[in-house]
Amino acid sequence: MTEQLDSDGRLRHLLTLDGLPKEILCRLMDRAGQIRDTAMGRTQRRSDLNGGTVCTLFFEPSTRTRSSFHIAAQRLGADVLNFDASTSSTRKGETARDTLRNLEAMGVRGFIVRHAEDGAVAQLAGEAGEGTSVINAGDGRSGHPTQGLLDVLTIRQAKGPDFSKLKILITGDVKHSRVARSDLHALRTMGAGDIRVCGPASLLPEDDTLAGCQVGEDFDAMLEGADVVMMLRLQRERMEEGLVSSLEDYHRHYGLTAARLRRAAADAVVMHPGPINRGVEITDEVADGPQSLVLRQVSNGVAIRMAVLEMLLG
Repeated sequence: MTEQLDSDGRLRHLLTLDGLPKEILCRLMDRAGQIRDTAMGRTQRRSDLNGGTVCTLFFEPSTRTRSSFHIAAQRLGADVLNFDASTSSTRKGETARDTLRNLEAMGVRGFIVRHAEDGAVAQLAGEAGEGTSVINAGDGRSGHPTQGLLDVLTIRQAKGPDFSKLKILITGDVKHSRVARSDLHALRTMGAGDIRVCGPASLLPEDDTLAGCQVGEDFDAMLEGADVVMMLRLQRERMEEGLVSSLEDYHRHYGLTAARLRRAAADAVVMHPGPINRGVEITDEVADGPQSLVLRQVSNGVAIRMAVLEMLLG
């Protein structure tokens, strides 16, 4: 795999949170906190990336990730090129490598890449020229590192820096979730003491993804005393594969309702990376309720992505 760190231990690419030192995670979270006002547009944009150009190179659809990276780059003073695969020369057969190299030739030095294939972003990073940085904005089922960073930042803001005493529950389609994998990498690095993973057996991974986690199919039991409840999107295409019998059945067993949430700790917080299937994995009452940090996650996404861009390209 392409190395993320250079010979001096500095971050050159951000491809995965697996194995990334805790010091770097904390430095990025600390920086995101310092520039949060700029991220939210409350103070004047910065000039760290003035004269630079970054490209959102997306081969899959996105709303939150693409938009927040765009805003983050602009608030650091960079020019932003939005690449849309559906209207590009990729439809004529151009490879992702050639696309990247051609954009490099135009002076682009930061690439934010989303791709449907596992490992595709790391492969592109391996093709990148000297001085070019690549950020994984989600590849296949492998990972979504900036989502993992913003999630642990949101947890740290709500629960403090000591993850060792927290009971954190992740529920839903973990098997196909790149978000879950990045969250698990980040939580382990931050020293989370009790990580619980819940979902129907058909939606739980069979590899070593869940090593060290408490794993179960009984949502009510797993909710008991949880400090953080992270709900994942039910990917509806899994119904076509026969992995879920019906939306109604899934909600009955794994939907987070206000009544169910009372099984968690009294001050538990609720998270969801989006997009939300309301009435399936979570009800309106919970998603919009006082314990929900869903929109906080979204706003933290701009700040953490500013911190990542600044570290890589500033």
